[in-house]
Amino acid sequence: MTLPAVCFGSPSPEHDISILTGLQAVRALTEAGNDVVALYWSKTGNWFQVPADIEANEFADGLPRSAEPVTIQVGEQGGFYRSGKRGKLTQIEISAVVVCCHGGPGEDGSLQALFDLAGIRYTGPSQAGAAVGMDKLAFSGTMEAAGISSLPLHLITTDLELDEQGPLIVKPRFGGSSIGIEIVDDLPTAKALASSQPLLRNGAVVQRYLDDAIDLNISVRTYPEKSLSAIERPLRPEEDGIYSYADKYLTGSQGMASAPRELPAELPADIEGQLRTMASQVVDLAMVRSVARIDFLWNSAGLWVNEINTIPGSLSWYFWSYEGVPFAQLLAEMIHEATLSPGATFRTDGADGTALRDVGAISHKLA
Repeated sequence: MTLPAVCFGSPSPEHDISILTGLQAVRALTEAGNDVVALYWSKTGNWFQVPADIEANEFADGLPRSAEPVTIQVGEQGGFYRSGKRGKLTQIEISAVVVCCHGGPGEDGSLQALFDLAGIRYTGPSQAGAAVGMDKLAFSGTMEAAGISSLPLHLITTDLELDEQGPLIVKPRFGGSSIGIEIVDDLPTAKALASSQPLLRNGAVVQRYLDDAIDLNISVRTYPEKSLSAIERPLRPEEDGIYSYADKYLTGSQGMASAPRELPAELPADIEGQLRTMASQVVDLAMVRSVARIDFLWNSAGLWVNEINTIPGSLSWYFWSYEGVPFAQLLAEMIHEATLSPGATFRTDGADGTALRDVGAISHKLA
């Protein structure tokens, strides 16, 4: 009997938020009558199976006592395995994995590539879609090349020069949940921050900060058909223009789903129509699969695509609950879409040995 699985955690700054999203998904599936395999990916990169009824606070001080080690293998016998008596490995029969890993290797294509190599079906973006979505510079360039309105984004380098005046917003090139974001007055400050802030050392980007812009978000899903949700307006705090990590995740007990918002957002009809058209285009350009959230900025000067979240906080279930789709149904349809996927294939055309037979001794090639 194959069972749905949910994976969460990961070696990422967003490890804790991933646990919240993952446990929400486990609960929703369990309450709908499913036996669920709960897979925890630790900060150290190790995999464990945990009870489906585990609570978030059991992870607060490290690895829960109830966690049991599992391994993942790639190749023809790929999958997750648990160790039995005398060290014998038994494969865990899984139909598909609901990926709830935010940021880092869980959302940048690394985990997706691993699952492809192991022959594991999974929800969320493909390896390529995850890579584009996590890289703000690549995503911005994709939008620009397609002619979709987005604010110019620049990679911070020592020789970067900008015509734009401050304030500027500095972000990690790879990452989400508003972690590591800072508003600065000028480019020299942005450069100094990029060289000193640990979360920015793997790459930092900068763009003009619009202090009068309104955040607008929309969720999209690709099964049973491409659909767009109602538009939300996240409510920023009055005293601080950044929609921060604390605003998103520390305002209630349900992670992103507890954050203050106006849903549906009250918008002029032309702006709503423009946003929905742009969102539909982004779905195709960014290779969106499963459920994602697309973030926009809007003020009197225009509407811009800002970022995409290919594994959004709380899997954006609150958008779809408003549309009349319960979380358990949303998850079931995500899992069904994953099981229908043909899976990754790796071509070996041309690797017929010809180049190896005629090469001679390797030592001669090095002479």
